Amino acid sequence: MPNDFNQRIIEEFRANGGRVGGPFEGARLILLTTTGARTGKPHTTPLGCLPDGERTLVIASAGGSPKHPDWYRNVLAQPRVTVEDGVFTYEAEAAVLEGAERDRLFARAAEAEPGWADYQARAGRTLPVVALTAVPGPPRTKASSMGAALKLIHDAFRRELAVIREELAGSGPGALGAQLRVNCLTFCQNLHGHHTKEDAGMLPAIAAQQPELAPVVERLHREHERIAALLEALRGLVSAGDTDPAALLPEFDRLTAELEGHLDYEEEHLIPVLDAVPA
Repeated sequence: MPNDFNQRIIEEFRANGGRVGGPFEGARLILLTTTGARTGKPHTTPLGCLPDGERTLVIASAGGSPKHPDWYRNVLAQPRVTVEDGVFTYEAEAAVLEGAERDRLFARAAEAEPGWADYQARAGRTLPVVALTAVPGPPRTKASSMGAALKLIHDAFRRELAVIREELAGSGPGALGAQLRVNCLTFCQNLHGHHTKEDAGMLPAIAAQQPELAPVVERLHREHERIAALLEALRGLVSAGDTDPAALLPEFDRLTAELEGHLDYEEEHLIPVLDAVPA
């Protein structure tokens, strides 16, 4: 069973679509459910996480404890896990990273957040880095309708926009940090993938079933094209090795303004239609 502090975070996370307050407000969190190595029972833990393209990284810090956390020992015994990201719940395969890859990714994490290095020094052990990769299969959502699911997805993008904006604004002068670069590129990849799926599936279906919404669908397609161009420009700046975070802020703010307007418009016109469809 999780301790009382963790249980409160778990309940708040699940009740608020991944949002929590207190010391973890604005942090990237997931809920990781592992199978107990000794008990065989499910064990859920809230964890800070790091974007890594198609993977999500978690670090077995245990708050700087000299002992590995229970969830890590469970992963060693059974690497199939369940991940909740605030929008979807999905099965994943956990891989403990070794050698140069582990060292590179831990250094990247510690550069972005020195607290990881502090935890390692306090623990007196090498903190394991674990990569979580989703296994094939449809993710699950607790949303009551497709409209509610769309709002959850949009709110997750809004939160990530705010987190990255804060990271960019808080970065000192010099080249963009390695983890911040990955955060930006992962966001661009996920947003582009979301819009590609909408263009191929949801929007054509709505246009066919609700002909009166054709002008709305056409506008959303055009907005997707403008956002794609902004994403490509942002990716180009982020991928340059010597980009200063301050140079990214105007481009990021242009993307934010365009995207927030797009999300608001889509929700206004499509959520009433989608709310009639069970999730």
